[in-house]
Amino acid sequence: MTRNDRLNPYAYLLLLWGGLALIPAALYLGGLSLFPWIELDSIKAQLLYGLTSLGTAPYGILTVLALLLICYLLLPRKQLVPLLLSVSLAMGIGLVLNHFLKPYFGHPRPNVQLLADTQGLSLSDFYQASASARRTLMAQEMTKLTEQTELSLSPQIAQHWQHEVGFSFPSGHTLFAVTLALVVSYFLLSAQQFLFTSLLCLWALAMGFSRMLLGMHWPQDVLAATLLGGAIALFSLLSIERWRAIRQD
Repeated sequence: MTRNDRLNPYAYLLLLWGGLALIPAALYLGGLSLFPWIELDSIKAQLLYGLTSLGTAPYGILTVLALLLICYLLLPRKQLVPLLLSVSLAMGIGLVLNHFLKPYFGHPRPNVQLLADTQGLSLSDFYQASASARRTLMAQEMTKLTEQTELSLSPQIAQHWQHEVGFSFPSGHTLFAVTLALVVSYFLLSAQQFLFTSLLCLWALAMGFSRMLLGMHWPQDVLAATLLGGAIALFSLLSIERWRAIRQD
């Protein structure tokens, strides 16, 4: 039996999925929160903002295209079509689910909860307002927050807070990163591209950290997105594999 015969990409994929879920699960079960652990006007925060931007439109599209280009250079040509189909299906499912799940659960973001705790912001009034009204209210509350507390926001992160005024659960950025990373990792593992697979999964893990540290998500948001992203990735891969098998028959 050769090494290729022994390699089971799905087994490796399940291990990667579990590894990605381990840290947010530990944070959630331990009742820990990563916000506000860092100064939000620091270089570290700026780097985290740059990372989180890779999952924000329109840069998320560029992220997908960049990964597909790398895969074009690393993978056998016969894997490119199923890769493209699997990524497209997984991204579509993730976008639809994220769109419906956030308002269904209606959980406030950590930064909004902070405004409620420190400045008496009404969560019900905030989330019942239109998106444009929420952005205006967020700008006003951020000004008061920086004037009345020691918390300081860089211009980019302040703009991000003002733009991202939706609900918290689950983390859409983490869902995007985990789903994409696991789908692409399946094909990379099939081609024994272990180094880039590891880097890709570290990126997905770091995406979840960036969302928590910047005050945009709770550990349970990242954990749920990681679990959901893995399920979407497996479903998409198996669906495309089954569709290709039917076509060949």
